[in-house]
Amino acid sequence: MSGMEAGGAGMGEGKLRVFVPRDSAARSVGADAVAERLVAAGAEVVRTGSRGMLWLEPLVEVETPAGRVGYGPVAPEDVDGLVAAGMLDGQDAGLGGPERPTRRDEMSDSPDGGRVDAASPAIRHGESGVYLGLVEELPWMRRQQRVTFARVGVVDPHSPDDYEANGGLAGLRTALAMSPADVVEEVVTSGLRGRGGAGFPTGIKWRTVLGAEADVKFVCCNADEGDSGTFADRMLIEGDPFTLIEGMTIAAHAVGATEGYVYLRSEYPDAVETLTAAIEAARERGWLGERILGSDLTFDLHVRVGAGAYICGEETSMLESLEGKRGQVRAKPPIPALEGLFGRPTVVNNVLSLASVPAILADGADAYAALGVGRSRGTSVFQLGGNIARGGIVETAFGITLGELIDDLGGGTASGRPARAVQVGGPLGAYLPVEKFDLPMDYEAFAEAGAMLGHGGIVVFDDTVDMAAMARFAFSFCAEESCGKCTPCRVGAVRGVETIDRIRTGQDREKNLVLLEDLCELMTDGSLCAMGGLTPMPVRSAVRHFGEDFTR
Repeated sequence: MSGMEAGGAGMGEGKLRVFVPRDSAARSVGADAVAERLVAAGAEVVRTGSRGMLWLEPLVEVETPAGRVGYGPVAPEDVDGLVAAGMLDGQDAGLGGPERPTRRDEMSDSPDGGRVDAASPAIRHGESGVYLGLVEELPWMRRQQRVTFARVGVVDPHSPDDYEANGGLAGLRTALAMSPADVVEEVVTSGLRGRGGAGFPTGIKWRTVLGAEADVKFVCCNADEGDSGTFADRMLIEGDPFTLIEGMTIAAHAVGATEGYVYLRSEYPDAVETLTAAIEAARERGWLGERILGSDLTFDLHVRVGAGAYICGEETSMLESLEGKRGQVRAKPPIPALEGLFGRPTVVNNVLSLASVPAILADGADAYAALGVGRSRGTSVFQLGGNIARGGIVETAFGITLGELIDDLGGGTASGRPARAVQVGGPLGAYLPVEKFDLPMDYEAFAEAGAMLGHGGIVVFDDTVDMAAMARFAFSFCAEESCGKCTPCRVGAVRGVETIDRIRTGQDREKNLVLLEDLCELMTDGSLCAMGGLTPMPVRSAVRHFGEDFTR
């Protein structure tokens, strides 16, 4: 990211600054109490987003001349010991001395799982706080190529000054100096594809909206992040909301929109609060409203909170909800790019798609397109969850393999048992066996394997999982979350649960397996949207790769 400084907006005078995440994942394990203890100890505390190393939260970082030094996970009761050891003095936390213990390095390649590296200087206090060294030099961070998440965990998400000091607005300023058509072509050239699941080229969608004639156009961000094992949208909004605002403003300039909406799920109250505050700050700075940054662009942004319907992650259901209607799928055509919100041409993109745009404009489309493989250009944000030792956020160029993400970065299963299956792409994604761990993270490679990348969620299961039960879950989830508009989805999901129940209890097993495949084919071909159309994907993959679980 242009202008990025690893240490934040600059070192303060006197005492060193200490950074503690305000991300809701970190807060859930005590980050607020840790911050309070540090303030009481005399530290200047800055609340940031999370770096994404969720197994180390709360992660505390201390600003030093060499960069930010990390400790984690830090419990509130660890703080006094850390301060007494010199953490706030910036002297490598008082390392030196014969009584120095060894380092617990969560990312080394040691045979015991990476718990001890006696050659590395480090210190530990209390039961959980561990000295980690320079955060930017941790193997987890070095393996990544952070573009969309470059500022997350670095800046104060409530500070527009911090955002601008760390390269913010460079993309918008570049875009405003270009014609709308040139901005669109820059996004086309970058190869950016939708990060919400479908992988449709973002620039092509924008080109369609730009060419549409209308009195009003809209930009809508779908932040209704409902897929299991996904949390990147939330973490970006909580950690760097101005990036999303900037991306949506660039989109507005590119297509001629004057109004934008972020449809944000009600289960994310911290994200709602952070984004709302950021929008108000952006208005005060002239980053939203009339004559943005002195240009002719007028664009304003609003947050709308959804009611928790999974189906509103589908773009037309989201538009229905934004219009105050029940969240149900619309028939297409017409496509939202021509007749979207209130019947007007509308850009509908995911959080990560829009948040990638500022870097593309700031650094150039060619720099972004140089990352990745094939038609999968740039970076993707992968979310590691489920039965995994090191869960969190990994942003890297397309092409890294599934096995590298799970075994190298994720550290294998949390249970220590062998991995058996992984689901990529949310509850409608395929279940893949360990034999597929060499599969590159690439839209086309996954499609050829009968799978999909979706929103980048990766959920790991060990060898105790019952895959017939997981296939049943896919149908039961669809039955629960279907909008009910089309029969294949509404009725097919219920019949699917019944069919799998008969298979699992040994009732005409072979006959019901044939019936199950017929039902999957019907739902795939006949459903109105991806809710019913993709539900057969996890079911078929479970039967294909784990057939023994259906015949026990």
